[in-house]
Amino acid sequence: MKRLISYSLLILLLGVVGCNKDDNLNPGVETSTTAHLYATSHNGDVRRYDINSGIVTNYANSSSDIEGIFFSAVDDAFTIVSRSSGMLEMYQGIGTLGEGGTKNPEIILMSNPDLESPRDLAVNGDFYVVSDNTDLDGDETTPEGRLFVYRKTESGFSLRNTVQTKFKVWGIEFIGEDLFLAVDETSRLAVYREFLNTYINNRIATADKIIAIQGLVRAHGLDFDKGTMVVSDIGEVESSSDGGLHIIQNFEEKFSNTSNGGFIGAEEQLRISGANTLLGNPVNLVYDAAYNVIFVAEALNNGGRVLAFNNATSVSGNIGPDLRYGLQGVSSVFFYTE
Repeated sequence: MKRLISYSLLILLLGVVGCNKDDNLNPGVETSTTAHLYATSHNGDVRRYDINSGIVTNYANSSSDIEGIFFSAVDDAFTIVSRSSGMLEMYQGIGTLGEGGTKNPEIILMSNPDLESPRDLAVNGDFYVVSDNTDLDGDETTPEGRLFVYRKTESGFSLRNTVQTKFKVWGIEFIGEDLFLAVDETSRLAVYREFLNTYINNRIATADKIIAIQGLVRAHGLDFDKGTMVVSDIGEVESSSDGGLHIIQNFEEKFSNTSNGGFIGAEEQLRISGANTLLGNPVNLVYDAAYNVIFVAEALNNGGRVLAFNNATSVSGNIGPDLRYGLQGVSSVFFYTE
């Protein structure tokens, strides 16, 4: 999930020694002035972890199932994708509520209940795009998905149009004006070039390009920052130990050099996987290049965990996470720093 950030310190987010138990946020490690990790769950939780202080804040909201979150400092608000209501919901006044305990932010903007099975949120300016993996024709052999394109206005989130994909879709991410998508149940990534300007009407659209990631089983989450794309692999849905993270540096160049239908080879990426990683179903993630850290929403291992891995562009293999924090049914993460 992408974030709006400005950096004052470019130092490591977490300590070099990994945590040995859940509920440890390495509170002695200083980062920039503000380092907030937001997380949501399928139980309706919205939590903010202060990476500097270790303080955890819970936010009451009207949803009982959430998948997708975005925080805007300009609006002093977070927006969640509610699976229970089928709507986007924006809650304001986050900075004025203080920290710790449970806060009750005011809901100020909503969309209509258009969504059926939302999975991810990507934000570009005032446009909020939600991926939805509803089986539209009731035939699992004919995969399709949808992208709901909303514009944020003073009165709410207005649905501009809906784009139907020719594959099941999960994670989505803007790189400039291009929208990249994880093709669910496959090892592939797709792209729609100049998405907001090109796909302005309700339509069924063919992706401009689709490529595979060698070694990946089932793509779910993806996030890009300063040249590096990280893609999560949930492996087999029932397994709590076969997940992984694929780190691809110079991603745009590698994607461009890969022919449509081709693949980015294992030698062109790093992979974090194995029992020590605690990765089973890493459904969502966020990568921050300044701290070179990956935050992960791990949905299955131990019932749900928020994990983090340091030195993301230089480590691989069966390594333990540098942070782990229990959150049952965790579904998405978002990192904001200034």
